[in-house]
Amino acid sequence: MKKKAIGILLTAALIAGVFSGCGSKSDDKTIKVGACVTPHAEILNSVKDKLAEEGWDLEVVEYNDYVLPNTALEDGELDANYFQHKPYLDDFNEENGTHIVGVANVHFEPMAIYAGKTASLDDVADGASVAVPNDTTNEARALLLLEAQGLISLNEDAGVQATVLDITDNPHNLEIKELEAAQVAKSIQDVDFAVINGNYAIEAGLTDPLAVEASDSLAAETYANLIAVKEGNEDSEKTKALVDAVLSDDVRDYINENYEGAVVPVF
Repeated sequence: MKKKAIGILLTAALIAGVFSGCGSKSDDKTIKVGACVTPHAEILNSVKDKLAEEGWDLEVVEYNDYVLPNTALEDGELDANYFQHKPYLDDFNEENGTHIVGVANVHFEPMAIYAGKTASLDDVADGASVAVPNDTTNEARALLLLEAQGLISLNEDAGVQATVLDITDNPHNLEIKELEAAQVAKSIQDVDFAVINGNYAIEAGLTDPLAVEASDSLAAETYANLIAVKEGNEDSEKTKALVDAVLSDDVRDYINENYEGAVVPVF
């Protein structure tokens, strides 16, 4: 009788597991990815149908900042994210003790200088204000772009770690205003110039930049936006399916046709 009772209990447990959804992880066919709205979420949404044909449900969670997509991924709320480049990711991991790794480079967003209260870089007045992103890597890009236009000079050893403290010459006495990246475009009317990340420029409808990072610049080599996952999930079924769908000819064509050079595929 005891053996029979044990058998009944085991059978009941198995049935309960099936109906409660407690199967193996391979039964989970939803890929939940965090992304900034433009262009990342748009690019991801362009592969939803392709993934659906392969049995995957792609859920894109949109964010408007550069912090929450990483904390959500670290906490297991997301399977992947797509919004950042490797230098930013490396800094974030170091500063926050997170364990996030890149698995695929997708595109490069040239950073550009846009006119605010002053229409041309030829008309830079003494003491003109320039808004730049305040996170370490994007601020360095902004400063390097300003240097490329002859507006400032930087310590030659600073490179992609440059900060305002590395400015060695500032002939126009520019006032560098460090703002959270998402706020730079929103503050353009309050400054003479703004150096803006490509995705935020697109969201703000900004066109006709005054200067753009060159395609052969140090920035282009360094700042490809990537798909990232939590360490240990690099070879999961979900990761492989997502990467295969994004690194496709269809996505390359989608980027080239929709962003007119503001987003450049790197695969």
